[in-house]
Amino acid sequence: MFTGIVEELGTVIAIEPLTDSARIRIEGPLVTSDAVHGASIAVNGVCLTVVEFGDGQFSADVMNETLLRSSLGGLKAGTRVNLERPVTLAARLGGHLVQGHVDGTGQIVSRTPSENWEIVRISLPDDLGRYVVEKGSITVDGVSLTVVDAERDSFTVSLIPTTLELTTLGYKTAGDPVNLEVDVVAKYVERMMQWRTQ
Repeated sequence: MFTGIVEELGTVIAIEPLTDSARIRIEGPLVTSDAVHGASIAVNGVCLTVVEFGDGQFSADVMNETLLRSSLGGLKAGTRVNLERPVTLAARLGGHLVQGHVDGTGQIVSRTPSENWEIVRISLPDDLGRYVVEKGSITVDGVSLTVVDAERDSFTVSLIPTTLELTTLGYKTAGDPVNLEVDVVAKYVERMMQWRTQ
């Protein structure tokens, strides 16, 4: 479980294609400072398992399903990525409950700069629009954000200078893909309502 508060901007060092997966090596001195084999680290919002680590880097195996359903399939050596370690029971929950299970991908539609923040519009896959509500929580590339307005096929978020400076959302441009994870509470409520009507 994560909070969507990015700890570090990492860099993809190498990607090794395998038969039905890939092994990704990422530089992230902070998130590897207490890494152990089998630990979880969120990479652009995708929960991955550490299989090797050392010298401020870690490797993780990414199954083909994840490569197809998230933006990780488009990573290349040199790409910057958002990194976060799992939350501990003693930590403050600064963002919201994030599972690291990407629900789909969207695209940056537009960016509207202001004096102190930037409004970013992001497209929504057809099956996710019902989970996104105004002033609700959403995770974009592993970043916990508050929805400003929600349309059927897109939504906007307001990015403060800290988010622009410390995450990949500061330099993504129109057309770039982003991983989306909707608030898990909404999915549970929907499922419970379905059972009630059966």
